[in-house]
Amino acid sequence: MPWQERSAMDERRGLIEEYLSGFWTMSELCASYGISRKTGHKWVRRYQEGGHPALADRSRRPHGHPHTTPARLVARLLETQARFPRWSAGKLVDWLARRYPGTPWPCRTTAYTLLERAGVSRAARPGPPRRRRPAIRRELTVPLSANHVWTTDFKGKFLLRSGHYCHPLTVRDGFSRFVLRCDGLPAESYPCTRPMFDRAFAEFGLPECIRSDNGVPFASPGVAGLSRLSVYWMRLGIRVERIAPGCPEQNGSHEQFHGVLKRHTARPPAATFPAQQRRFDVFRREYNEERPHDSLGGASPASLYLRSPRRWPRQLPPIEYPAYWEVRGADSSGVITFHGRPLNVTRALADQDIALEEVDDGLWRVWFVATPLGMFNERRWRWIRPSTMD
Repeated sequence: MPWQERSAMDERRGLIEEYLSGFWTMSELCASYGISRKTGHKWVRRYQEGGHPALADRSRRPHGHPHTTPARLVARLLETQARFPRWSAGKLVDWLARRYPGTPWPCRTTAYTLLERAGVSRAARPGPPRRRRPAIRRELTVPLSANHVWTTDFKGKFLLRSGHYCHPLTVRDGFSRFVLRCDGLPAESYPCTRPMFDRAFAEFGLPECIRSDNGVPFASPGVAGLSRLSVYWMRLGIRVERIAPGCPEQNGSHEQFHGVLKRHTARPPAATFPAQQRRFDVFRREYNEERPHDSLGGASPASLYLRSPRRWPRQLPPIEYPAYWEVRGADSSGVITFHGRPLNVTRALADQDIALEEVDDGLWRVWFVATPLGMFNERRWRWIRPSTMD
């Protein structure tokens, strides 16, 4: 005959049945079952309160915890998430901490868990930073104050529901991350782009430097990569800076911003240009004034941005070169006359004054404003362009 195994539940039921029969005292029963009298009375009390189901094991989890997030803070976190449904848990906590200083808000991981428990979490769980490939080294200006460096780029076209392509042009301040312009344009061209920069200059003043990639309309394959737009910036006294070709990570902050812009405004796209622009405008206000930024210590871009003291001139200032340089005016095709012969420079410099500085016998350095375009060998009548120029 096989051995009969009894579970703890069977033992407790047997104890209760024998106790209720009245033939045994509690001391005798506890000695028979090998338990203390305190334990015996506990099971009798539980049976009297809930019957046989009460004899099952209960969870030892505490009913409360001294570090539990108060319900009022959880409610405020959920209210904020409903207002900014696309923000991560970390940004929600940073926004609340900035709005209500002194309140013991939970950490990012706890906030994520609370949102996930409520069924409203959209962001990925916070984790260690990803390892990135080492970027190709190029000396780029580190922005030290507002308007030191502006960054600009086109996000990449997408199709509106009307069937027209929208090309979003974005301009940001590199120091504060403040979005200066976010405009949906019908094309990536100089006629479409320059008015947007004029509006930015009129509203915020002039930066010291503008950084872009090597695409149209910011650059061209001509001499020194000049384009009509970059020539216009140079005439305003703005230094032009470009990242290395094929290295968008050198403008990584701007690229990351484009990912946020796309998620908030173009999924799905609007039906028309005016409707899409309204989305851009709403996003720009929220991004500048409300959204916390990790790189800014949780502050908003608007709290760090100040308008530039350099005002935008209504008329371009004249170009001044040293008196000993030879100055030539380019025609509408970007060709100058030098020592009686036509010299093609670049169409981007049409109707501009160009200077030549003689650095050796028959060897000239060609300048536009404060930018050297390259070297020209008069004897061989050909350009000698530095290999470092794009």
